[in-house]
Amino acid sequence: MSQFADAPKIASLADLFAVAYQIEADAVERYTVLADQMETHNNPELVAVFRDLARAEAIHRDEILRLAGDIDVIAHAQRMAKWKRGESPEESDLSSAHYLMTPWHALQLALPGEERALAFFTSIVESTTDPEIKRMAAEFMEEETEHVNLVHQLLKKYPSPPESWPQESDPPVSQE
Repeated sequence: MSQFADAPKIASLADLFAVAYQIEADAVERYTVLADQMETHNNPELVAVFRDLARAEAIHRDEILRLAGDIDVIAHAQRMAKWKRGESPEESDLSSAHYLMTPWHALQLALPGEERALAFFTSIVESTTDPEIKRMAAEFMEEETEHVNLVHQLLKKYPSPPESWPQESDPPVSQE
């Protein structure tokens, strides 16, 4: 688990639920922020992509709450589901986000986070000796596999843009 040395320690099923919940909650928040930003920049196609991604993550987040039963996942996540470097595996690097980006770019932003989340749950399955943690982490791994596959399917739908994609048709002009 060296790739995830900064991740919270998973010592119980409650820990796993808390971390899984936080990963999904962070992704919902990030995709919602991006959708809102794209709405501000009047990019409706990207608004739809980010809202769909947020919706998919919210379904998984809510499923985690259901599976956890009586475990207070949210409170437990607030106590222990913190990464030392600040970002959970599924969060996207937004440094290359651009208001003129296309759905292809948005999906390229999403894919590494989905792949890291998959790798995180895979590492738990491979390293834990607790059969219940292994079983539940395998379920989360399957969910993340579905998310990775979904992004790949969407990438086939939205082709790579031309090299000139960031050029504005009406760039700002200095008023000097």
